[in-house]
Amino acid sequence: MQRTMRYGKADVWVYRTYAAPLTGVRTIPESAFTGRSNILFGMNVKVAVEGDAFLSSFKDGDNTLVVATDSMKNFILKHAGDYEGATQEGFLEFVAHRFLETYPHMSAVDISSEQIPFDELPVPTKDSFEPSPLVFRYSLNEQSLASVVVKRSGEEIITTDHLSSLKGLKLLKVRGSSFYGFVKDEYTTLPESYDRPLFIFLNIGWRYNDFEGARGSTTDEYVAAEQVRDIAYTVFHEENSPSIQNLIYRIGLRILERFPQLVEVRFESNNRTWETVLDEIPASQEGKVFTEPRPPYGFQCFSMTREDLENPGDSPK
Repeated sequence: MQRTMRYGKADVWVYRTYAAPLTGVRTIPESAFTGRSNILFGMNVKVAVEGDAFLSSFKDGDNTLVVATDSMKNFILKHAGDYEGATQEGFLEFVAHRFLETYPHMSAVDISSEQIPFDELPVPTKDSFEPSPLVFRYSLNEQSLASVVVKRSGEEIITTDHLSSLKGLKLLKVRGSSFYGFVKDEYTTLPESYDRPLFIFLNIGWRYNDFEGARGSTTDEYVAAEQVRDIAYTVFHEENSPSIQNLIYRIGLRILERFPQLVEVRFESNNRTWETVLDEIPASQEGKVFTEPRPPYGFQCFSMTREDLENPGDSPK
């Protein structure tokens, strides 16, 4: 059995102004996103380091080779000023490489981050409104995440794993969703629904075939979280879905279709659909009244690869 042995620092809040802008992103029909100014480039970083040399610190209390986690925090913050790229994936890999180059007794670095979103705010100009280059709004909406694993391989330092993701996307569709035909037995109390409002929480992750796309050095290969978000709500708008399972499958197909550089898409979805209080409102032809659902909620986890796109007639695996 392989020993678990790692340590690190979490909640390293990094704010960089005037990072390199993200430009040249490949456009897709579902999204108006074309890039980010990166005037504000913020992340909450977590790093963990590994190495057999650290065993003595656990076993014997010998701190000779221990890099203090406070030093790790300062290391990340310092190198935020050295990074010349435009993506959080690229920044994470950059810092992980610097760790292994600086500390030869470290064998691997597992580093992740949540990007801190700041929304552009329109301000009046002579004839219209334009985004302010000075004032931004801290966003409480969905977040872009990334994780990167970098290891030593002989004399080389290589990236062995990565995942980009979108967390906390909350979408509500007032009509055009259904759920019926499910198993009915002595435990069933849920009525069938042929046209219901559907409120879902979505986390979506994706992997590149080649990490070069995630670095953003070739920006037309970079998949922006904003584009994944836009695909999700576009498919939700277009499709009359018979279940959340089928909805996320269709979203996954569209993501794989738009981005051939991806090899995997994964989902974690929660059903937060409201409970109906009034099915009819006398003064309205379509209006209803709802309230929050009771605490137990349903969830779905699903992953897809290019095989699902290439064989759409097969049953999802």
